[in-house]
Amino acid sequence: MPKEVFGRGYDFLPRAAVLSFEELARLARVFVSLGVEKVRLTGGEPLLRRHLDRLVAQLAELDGLRDLTLTTNGSRLVEQAGALRAAGLRRLTVSLDALDDATFRAMNDVDFPVHRVLRGIDVALAAGFAPIKINMVVRRGVNDHEIEDMAERFAGREFVLRFIEYMDVGNSNGWRLDDVVPAAEIIARLGAAVPLAAQYPGEVARRFRRRSGGEVGVISAVTQPFCGDCTRARLSADGHLYTCLFATRGHDLGTPLRGGASDAELAAMISAVWRVRGDRYSENRATVQSNEPKAEMSLLGG
Repeated sequence: MPKEVFGRGYDFLPRAAVLSFEELARLARVFVSLGVEKVRLTGGEPLLRRHLDRLVAQLAELDGLRDLTLTTNGSRLVEQAGALRAAGLRRLTVSLDALDDATFRAMNDVDFPVHRVLRGIDVALAAGFAPIKINMVVRRGVNDHEIEDMAERFAGREFVLRFIEYMDVGNSNGWRLDDVVPAAEIIARLGAAVPLAAQYPGEVARRFRRRSGGEVGVISAVTQPFCGDCTRARLSADGHLYTCLFATRGHDLGTPLRGGASDAELAAMISAVWRVRGDRYSENRATVQSNEPKAEMSLLGG
């Protein structure tokens, strides 16, 4: 969330518009009733939400939910990892774009030190989160010089490392195609020549076994899109359903939820949206023409 865009005068979402934990858990239950098996808490930064472990506890009790995970920048893991684990969180992903402190601060734009994130990862391991997934967004000329260092630092069995092509999510990150380091280049630099089979339908990462040992993955939404296999839906904090990370608008579930709609009625609304989804932004990126701004990553969470 660049400071020049999201400064002190920015008109953020009113607190009353944010769904309560009970409302979020109810919608999650409806999604699970329709076949969803995995729920991921993202952000913005989800650990900024007070008492998040209470939401985790409610979600962990949902019948039929097979996987409950969370993606965080790691800034508050030291304080919260234990409570999240105790509440029922099963897996953890940490976004970490650099090991060098100066590079890390340049990437996060809030002058936050990398050592606090690394300490949070250690605390999360001690709390029982293993393996921890590490996501690195690679941007040419900014942090691509750390690809090899990241691969060595997180080569152990307690980690799962994913390199992500720099994407044009939202409108405020100054994206240029020249800044993208293609997944094929990343794999070539790591000497990871042996592809591994997908672990489940719709898996977004392509996985490789490194010649030197260990596994890495790449998410190539720019150079090798995977729209046709996408199985992901996104629910914003104010109850809007987005069927694509690059969507310009969502479908309001919060208003009917608060207006007395039954679970069956909410399920019908979700199904109606899902049946006609045709999102293929990444495949059509070069020809997409839209005057509408895309939703920001801080709303949809990746």
